[in-house]
Amino acid sequence: MDYMTVSERIQISLAVCRIAIYTCFRALCCKGPPPPRPEYDIVCIGLTGSGKTSLLTHLCNESQENIVPTTGATNIRKYWSRYYQGSQGVIFVLDSASSEDDLETARNELHSALQHPQLCTLPFLILANHQDKPAARSVQEIKKYFELEPLARGKRWILQPTSVDNMEAVKDSFSMLLNLLDEREPEPIQM
Repeated sequence: MDYMTVSERIQISLAVCRIAIYTCFRALCCKGPPPPRPEYDIVCIGLTGSGKTSLLTHLCNESQENIVPTTGATNIRKYWSRYYQGSQGVIFVLDSASSEDDLETARNELHSALQHPQLCTLPFLILANHQDKPAARSVQEIKKYFELEPLARGKRWILQPTSVDNMEAVKDSFSMLLNLLDEREPEPIQM
């Protein structure tokens, strides 16, 4: 059995963010009482430095002061799957301006997530983050490099360019994911 230190648990909680996406989105985007909608349990994964915490913090209008990159995240990727159970959707954040090596690692991790038994039927929002950087790859380049068309055929997924400088695009991306989540077929009723 794997035992984790307190430090590893903290790192995992920082590296893999579970959010009630609709609650956060609703707080930012809705005026007046919102119509009743379900809340969704979403797992947010991505390599260190991809911008998971920054995007979610900006989206929820929280303080940016204490955001620091997660250290040791390479060692905790093997624990990601512990957070998958019960998820209804996936947000995968990648640094579109990263090095070739990091981009290849992100590609492998996304492929693994798309094929994981607990995630393979869930809607995916793939955020190509850091689009504000000069070295950022376009959505088309990422789609081709990550081989998303053949890999994700038959799956519900969205690939969107993002940066913390364009929170409207981030909100639009989350709105698209909510639409995918709302389109789910209802669970059969057990009697």
